[in-house]
Amino acid sequence: MIQLKSTLNVIDNSGALIVECIKVLRNAKSAGVGDEIVVAVKKAQPQSLQMTKSAAGSAGGAKLKKGDVRHAVIVRTRKEVGRPDGRYIRFDDNACVMLNSKKELMGSRILSLVSAELRDRKWGKIVALAPRIL
Repeated sequence: MIQLKSTLNVIDNSGALIVECIKVLRNAKSAGVGDEIVVAVKKAQPQSLQMTKSAAGSAGGAKLKKGDVRHAVIVRTRKEVGRPDGRYIRFDDNACVMLNSKKELMGSRILSLVSAELRDRKWGKIVALAPRIL
């Protein structure tokens, strides 16, 4: 579960690399897969690298820089999650994808695998863009 001050990897091409949770957007102390949180960008791609990528046309939209505060959706957690068939699934890291002000994905690509629980939580766009669902 993700709590305040937890760090997460960003697995989309929004420009952020590492973020820190600063608020959970539901009435709880922790958040799980599919929950929306507010994050602060702690590490981002260098601006020169972002400019060359956007000039090449590989990514559109605004890029994030260190210090930006945005919303994100959790796609993987280190804490195990129970499945209805009795299995438990756990990942090696905590990861998220960034959202814009309209609750849409900021990046145009997702670069790593995501949890299948996102399908149940109505984040079908994330599942559709992911290269692999576990």
